[in-house]
Amino acid sequence: MYHETNKKLSDESVKSGHELNADGAVERHIDNDPVYSYKEQRAIIHRVDRRLYRRVRFPTFRPDKSVMNLDLLMSGRWLSMTDDLNLGIEFRYSIIVLVFFPTYVIFQPPATVASRKFGPRIFLSTICLLWGATEIAFGFVKKWTDMLGIRVLLGVLEAGLYPSVVYLLATWYSRYDVGKRYCAFYVIGCLALAFGGILAYGLMQMEGLHGKDGWRWIFIMEGVFTCVAAFFAYFFLVDFPEKADRSWKFLSTEERDFILRRINKDRDDAIPEPFTIKRFLKPALDIKIWILALIS
Repeated sequence: MYHETNKKLSDESVKSGHELNADGAVERHIDNDPVYSYKEQRAIIHRVDRRLYRRVRFPTFRPDKSVMNLDLLMSGRWLSMTDDLNLGIEFRYSIIVLVFFPTYVIFQPPATVASRKFGPRIFLSTICLLWGATEIAFGFVKKWTDMLGIRVLLGVLEAGLYPSVVYLLATWYSRYDVGKRYCAFYVIGCLALAFGGILAYGLMQMEGLHGKDGWRWIFIMEGVFTCVAAFFAYFFLVDFPEKADRSWKFLSTEERDFILRRINKDRDDAIPEPFTIKRFLKPALDIKIWILALIS
């Protein structure tokens, strides 16, 4: 009975990418490395967490900047923004909210390609700086049509943020490890978003400073914060794992090779294939992608 149960567990472990060690404990094949012990492997991965996972929040503040900007619009609406820009006429406010999303959705796939081509440090810090400047511009609009055009531009700039961050994390971690990082990324983002109203309330107290309304200061200061985050992102974000040894005081060449070996054991895609349109569009044939998009 014991041998049959143990054999069944062993068979199931092999099928799921695990094996039994001498003590009968289940280990993952991915944790068997020719150079580093399990303890040393976890130390390297935790160092990646400290440098990559924490620093990747510099250009985001929150994982969904589109929700953040909508939150700012709603805060401004309840101040004098509606009257100043005549947003109460017909569907003007609704139009301003909606025009962001077409460009936000359309430019996400090419933005991910651009992130791979230029590198996350340059790409993410650049779009972060540009959308920070765009948010500042919200504080100086004179007409509702000005805000309309800025919202369209903001959709283009912010389109590259979320998919690029998700892609960057995926290149560094195994499928099992990255799932936990995604979960924490969402939770931290939700907690940060919960404090957005408090921050907006604080910025409202700048009402009348230099002759500007409180809603204008909300956009201006949020834009300034974002530009500062872009500055830190440029210096502290790391590149994709195959170039990790070039990042300042991060991983050695041997440690970088360990990360690449680990990813190749997990899914064999540590080194990206040459880009082609056909390969890029192939996942669109997977029905699960469309179902996930509809759910989202």
